[in-house]
Amino acid sequence: MDFFLTLSPITQAFLATLFTWGVTALGAAGVFLFKTINPKILNAMLGFAAGVMIAASFWSLLAPSITLSEELGQTPWVPPAVGFLLGGIFLWTMDKLIPHLHIGLPIKQAEGVKTNWRKTFLLFLAITLHNIPEGLAIGVAFGAVAHGIPGATLAGAMALAFGIGIQNFPEGFAVSIPFRREGMSKFKSFMYGQSSAIVEPIAAVLGALAVMTLRPLLPYALAFAAGAMIYVTIEEIIPEAQNHGHADIATTGAMIGFTIMMILDVALG
Repeated sequence: MDFFLTLSPITQAFLATLFTWGVTALGAAGVFLFKTINPKILNAMLGFAAGVMIAASFWSLLAPSITLSEELGQTPWVPPAVGFLLGGIFLWTMDKLIPHLHIGLPIKQAEGVKTNWRKTFLLFLAITLHNIPEGLAIGVAFGAVAHGIPGATLAGAMALAFGIGIQNFPEGFAVSIPFRREGMSKFKSFMYGQSSAIVEPIAAVLGALAVMTLRPLLPYALAFAAGAMIYVTIEEIIPEAQNHGHADIATTGAMIGFTIMMILDVALG
């Protein structure tokens, strides 16, 4: 732990997202044991992931953005509002440009630029796109700690990484199973599932580097990451959680995920 404290925020963010990537791989390894997943379990997993991301977006990102805006003498609600909306616009733009297919949908409902790519690759791109905001959020959180702003602590950034890691475990499992159902081997399904999180360390380094060098943009960057995470949660995770019925199970999972992430952030932050 003492060694971790001596590292630069960029290195800390990189190592933290190696952890979240590793947890994704651990979850994806479930494909070696199962070929299908009970819809109730899948809904609970996706609901849990949604709850974690919603809680993390506020406590780890939006709240520090508001605090920092006040400290910098800016109108407290302007940077959070602008950054939050820009984060959503960024993901909306990526949705329109990058070909992808959400889990459980037929290939004719693929989004983005039209291509002849295989369904499995389109699924992979959808999941990869979803992981970008998570890595960015962790990177921005660690970068914010370097500026010593109130509400942004190393423990809080680590809690964010841990919370995202927790939800990456069921997510990794939920990701690899559809590839197996499409006829892929267990090993290939695992590789696709775990490699979807490879963007998290890359996004984390870019996020930490940006806020380390551009302090005035930090409140916008924090809110940007929150907006991107909320966009993914509402546009993708929640609909998928409701896609197989059993909405009450998905909702219960979301409540539990939200509560756990809130406790982690408040207790450790």
